[in-house]
Amino acid sequence: MPTLLYIHGFLSSPSSFKAKQVKEYCRKYHPDITYLCPQLPPYPDQCAQQLEALINAADQPVYLIGSSMGGFWATWLSERYACKAVLVNPAVDVISLMPKYVGVSLKNYHHDETYLLTRRHLDQLKTYVVEELKQKSHYWLIAQEGDETLDYRLAVEKYAGCKQTVEPGGDHGFQRFERFFDDMANFFNSKNIKKSSNKQ
Repeated sequence: MPTLLYIHGFLSSPSSFKAKQVKEYCRKYHPDITYLCPQLPPYPDQCAQQLEALINAADQPVYLIGSSMGGFWATWLSERYACKAVLVNPAVDVISLMPKYVGVSLKNYHHDETYLLTRRHLDQLKTYVVEELKQKSHYWLIAQEGDETLDYRLAVEKYAGCKQTVEPGGDHGFQRFERFFDDMANFFNSKNIKKSSNKQ
């Protein structure tokens, strides 16, 4: 039985709108797929250990959907475990993005849990950066140019040579995400992934 691991964004949770949409889609149309969406901490080593434990315990094959910071983690896992990954407005230049969160009291968007990042956590994060994609056919980048949080052009450059769908407008939450669910299922099940760049 395949496993779909949805990786939420920074300070997000399994209660995010997209995560719940994917869960409901799997329940309704693909009950043969085991859906997983763990609550992940913002602390890099803890996050990586939790994700690896889930993959090692999961039924194979494992498919990944990563949103925002979840896209960063999905890329690391894809390279490590040869999983196919759909990346939704993924965070790319995380080493430049994260320093502004150091030493600031952070609160999860969906519950009352709080966090405090330190410089040590930034050093940890550097060890999970993927500099070069070894299996470009494993990735599908889905991005919207209207992303107000991340520069979509960095993702287009990072995942050059991978399947890409880049839309004008939109936002960081990715408008009408559910349009892609059937195509995602086909992407995960396809044996031969065509490398393409489709701008809609």
